[in-house]
Amino acid sequence: MADSRLVTGIFGSRAAAEAAVKEINRRGYRQQDITVMMSEATRTKEFGIEAATKAAEGAAVGAAVGGTVGATLAGLVAIGTSLAIPGLGLVIAGPLAAALAGLGAGGATGGLVGLLIGTGIPENRARVYEAGLHEGGILLGVEAKSERDAGQLEQLFESLGAQQVRQE
Repeated sequence: MADSRLVTGIFGSRAAAEAAVKEINRRGYRQQDITVMMSEATRTKEFGIEAATKAAEGAAVGAAVGGTVGATLAGLVAIGTSLAIPGLGLVIAGPLAAALAGLGAGGATGGLVGLLIGTGIPENRARVYEAGLHEGGILLGVEAKSERDAGQLEQLFESLGAQQVRQE
């Protein structure tokens, strides 16, 4: 779709990110349409989930069965692709996870910024995202179905307190 745009924002809390996911779903987007990115430290702090643990498996099952907003976001986080690139310590779930994983070690030479640039995010925006993630933020992104949706998603993110809200 030629007029689709990636709308992104950095949320400072789990509650704000969950509210955004709930509203994005209400607007007809599926879980698979939402990218969630955070540091492993943020995942552990905000969700009490450590990679490769029974808690991670339980959160994923809870999301599938329970369907609550918290379980939904926790499920995305639990089943997210944890990139096996030394030193990055990221948890990524959603459409960008596959793109980032596909870049592999070659994209890792520039760290997170290099990986994000490899997915088409401009360098200056990638640097802002990197800083936000290191500060404990939760990055959400959704590919809008139209320019109109993109504007509405941007307004939604801003109304929920997201920082650095942009369309790419």
